[in-house]
Amino acid sequence: MSSLANPRLRDRALAAVLHALISLLGRLPLPVLHRLGAALGRIALRFDNRECRVTRRNLELCLPELDVVERECLLATTLAQAGCTLTETCALWTRPLGENLGLIREVVNEDLFRQALSAGSGLVIAAPHLGNWELLNQYLAANTPISIVYRPARQGFTELLLRRVRQHPGVSQVRAEAAGVRQLFRDLKSGGTLGILPDQQPKQGEGDFAPFFGLPALTMTLLTRLLERTDAAVLFAYAERLPNAGGFRVVFLPPPQALRGAADPVAALNAGVEACVRSALPQYQWGYKRFSMQPNQRSVYDHAGPVARID
Repeated sequence: MSSLANPRLRDRALAAVLHALISLLGRLPLPVLHRLGAALGRIALRFDNRECRVTRRNLELCLPELDVVERECLLATTLAQAGCTLTETCALWTRPLGENLGLIREVVNEDLFRQALSAGSGLVIAAPHLGNWELLNQYLAANTPISIVYRPARQGFTELLLRRVRQHPGVSQVRAEAAGVRQLFRDLKSGGTLGILPDQQPKQGEGDFAPFFGLPALTMTLLTRLLERTDAAVLFAYAERLPNAGGFRVVFLPPPQALRGAADPVAALNAGVEACVRSALPQYQWGYKRFSMQPNQRSVYDHAGPVARID
């Protein structure tokens, strides 16, 4: 029997092959990677693939103030930026950490980050799918030990690959499961730092519906529960891509006051994410089906037309 008949061995082999291919692509200069990424965006637009259709629908729902021409222009730019995120990440995953950090040209509101760390009460970094969150993780880990919360991949080889490329000094990868959540509380209470993607749609029963761009979005409650039971600070953060392969700008933003102690902290969480997204609209992951779960159980992606807003 071939060794590849063993699922675990097959997953390891696939992960190794994918890592080798990513490493080869990651050797290309950043301007070349961005041109390649932009070309992938144009291909997606030309063939109207799934990424293009979902992105167009999300822009239609979330930005109704734009006319058709404005949305189509934003669509093209967004797809190009998504392609850049994909190709540049090959480099960020496989190049030396010091080389990656050298791409950061500016850190906005760095004093907020330093003050939160020095307070010693724990820190939660809410990092939306905006810009390049992989580079943000590396920047954070270079400044403080950090636990990164992630949802396990469906495929075994993908899980192995992601754990390998995200393995950096100072990074602890924590699965968003019961045992992992208990570890998060312990880390925060001991003054640790956590990184969470706040705009990832949770499983049914693990979140509450709250407005996001005025639409009902099933939103995680993990972050707000962490804040309720600890004295940890919270900041929003993202790594924005600068034009013409000019590197990146890391941005820290204070949270909405209502995020802690309010009647609806989950709505405040989405408001914080939306503030980040509106500062760099084309670099958000608009190709993600953020509204696939709805209170009426009817996906907004299965039909055209407006959706009842809850502004």
